[in-house]
Amino acid sequence: MLSERQNELVKATVPVLKENGEALTDYFYKRMLKNNPHLKETFNMGHQRSGAQAKALAGAVLAYAENIDDPSVLMPVVELICHKHVSLNIQAPDYNIVGENLLHSISEVLNIPMDDELITAWGVAYQQLADIFIATEKQLYEERKNTIGSWTGWRNFIVDKKIKESEEITSFYLVPQDGGPLPAYKPGQYITLRVEVAALGIKQPRQYSLSSSPSDPYLRISVKREDARTEGQDPGYVSSTLHDAINEGSVVELSAPAGNFYLLNPDAVNVLISAGVGLTPMISMVNHLLAEHADPNVNPALHEENHASNTAYRTLKKDIYFIHAARSSEVHALRKELENLASQNDNLHVFIAYENVKESEVAGKDYHMQGRLDLKALPGGYLPKQADYYLCGPVPFMQEQYRALIALGIPQEKIYSEAFGTGGLHL
Repeated sequence: MLSERQNELVKATVPVLKENGEALTDYFYKRMLKNNPHLKETFNMGHQRSGAQAKALAGAVLAYAENIDDPSVLMPVVELICHKHVSLNIQAPDYNIVGENLLHSISEVLNIPMDDELITAWGVAYQQLADIFIATEKQLYEERKNTIGSWTGWRNFIVDKKIKESEEITSFYLVPQDGGPLPAYKPGQYITLRVEVAALGIKQPRQYSLSSSPSDPYLRISVKREDARTEGQDPGYVSSTLHDAINEGSVVELSAPAGNFYLLNPDAVNVLISAGVGLTPMISMVNHLLAEHADPNVNPALHEENHASNTAYRTLKKDIYFIHAARSSEVHALRKELENLASQNDNLHVFIAYENVKESEVAGKDYHMQGRLDLKALPGGYLPKQADYYLCGPVPFMQEQYRALIALGIPQEKIYSEAFGTGGLHL
């Protein structure tokens, strides 16, 4: 445990971390990956290239220093990060590598001798945090070992189908190469996929939300191709590989489903608000709810034969409101699947906002709002007070919709979110 003196030393570094945090963490990652090149297959090199991972780590180290008196307030973030760590198969000895390089980075960037009491204090503080992570991750690994169909580490999957869903998004239907069972994951969770990236000459991991239902005999991911639309932005290593080089019959590596963003109460009224590829976990939730409420008197072979389009036998106990924003219909993935589900289920209500519409597209039929999604302008009934709310999409979108919901009187404790992209601390 930290002594009172060590505690004060850590808190005294807060101003330094605010000013130099990103420079420190950028140096740390470069130092660690140079000394431990095998970790390049664990860390996302795209996030290293963009600086996103260094920024996330800097924010997390600062938050830890600011809350060193009571680290328990960070537990919700710790839980999120632990799911990511387990999905990447990070083990307890890896924390020794991280700790050694972090302390040396503090020493070298801030020009402080390694035997200085500040370095010692941060060593104790780091170990205190590492012990929390290791204990939490041990529980998650045990859950995987005790779950039928689940696994630890990497498992080979075959691409059974590859289907283009929009101009940007393609779905991959994945089945275990070993022919074994799949785990009953929670709708909204993600898998980590790892493939060989030719441009780097190494394997790279990437998390993708599952867009399938836990009752399906496959795992489906719907992947947006991250290209260079923005000047100075490089194509995504893994998404480009999937779109260009991975085809039906290809083999990829997956870790078991993980994540703490998932459907909490199937018997509640659920409002799902997404943007872009953020609709993938929401599609999983909808399909799960429909499968849960399927009519047992209908021939189950019909479900097996055509899960997505034959939905007449399904009825919902509670309303679902599916609110989605996209730049246009060309980039709106899984639209036909959602339309089929809604056409056969009166309790599934769909609202679509397109920033750009074609002259041939009809308001009220092809879309419901032109321009950016404005929750305050939605028709009455789409945002019930007694409901659970789920948000998923780019960070600015998430922030905007969260503020709108709060302004509309939705209780904060009823809003659950999953931001796509790099977030939190990745040890």
